[in-house]
Order: sequence, then structure tokens, then C-alpha cells
Amino acid sequence: MAANSRLTVAVHVLVWMALVRGRGREVVTSEQIADSVNTNPVVIRRCLGELRKAGLVDVRHGAGAGWRLIREPESIPLSEVRRAVETEPLFGLHRGEPNQRCPVGVGIRPALEQVYDEVEQAARRALEGISIADVLRETLAPGER
Repeated sequence: MAANSRLTVAVHVLVWMALVRGRGREVVTSEQIADSVNTNPVVIRRCLGELRKAGLVDVRHGAGAGWRLIREPESIPLSEVRRAVETEPLFGLHRGEPNQRCPVGVGIRPALEQVYDEVEQAARRALEGISIADVLRETLAPGER
């Protein structure tokens, strides 16, 4: 089972946009962002659409078309980015109903629901305390800051 990388891609997109914005370029294309992420621009446009719905980026049409951050990187916590691109919980339960005649099968879901809820709340709190600006600072080599 592969891990979902939607949050990672979204954070990469926003951190890259914050970097180029800090260097004086307000509007960027999905092709430019895709080059940094090393993926197809269609993947980036899909991600940018979700970030736009969340009020984090906006698109300009016509001359000078492209995407831009509409909030300061310091004001964008990773928890908000996650809500924009992830609809699933961190952990999933069985796809089907476990054997209800088995002592483990009958009790595993309620036990794991409680554990997973606590972990999800802890993750949400941790992501709330980290901004796009924080990730940008940690990403750049000391000489590039």
C-alpha cells in the first residue's frame, strides 16, 4: 500500500510559490511549479484548484496569466493545507466488516477508532503550529535564505 502524497505535493507547491514571491515574482504557471515538483502540470493544476477553493491561491487569466499566493506564508498552517487537499482520515479501518464471531474481530474497530482519533487530533495540533514560511525556512540551505 502506497502512502498518499497529496499533502506533500500541496506543501511543495505553496513553499515554492512563497520562495518565488519572496524573490519578486508574484504570478507563476503550473508548468513552472510542476518543474520543481517533477510531475505533470495536470497534477499541479488539480492541486491548485483545491488550494484555490480553500482560499490559499488565486488564478489570473489573460495577459500575465498564472497562479499566485493570496495569503502570507506565515499565515498558512499545514493543518489548513491538509484540510484543503485531504478528505480521508490519516488511518483507515477494515474495508469490510471483520468476523463478528471472533473476539478480536468484534472489538477491533471500536478500539482502533479511539486510538486513531487521538492520533489524528495530535497530528492536527502539530500541523497547526507549522506554517508554509516555517517549511520554506527549513527547506532552504543556509546560503539561500
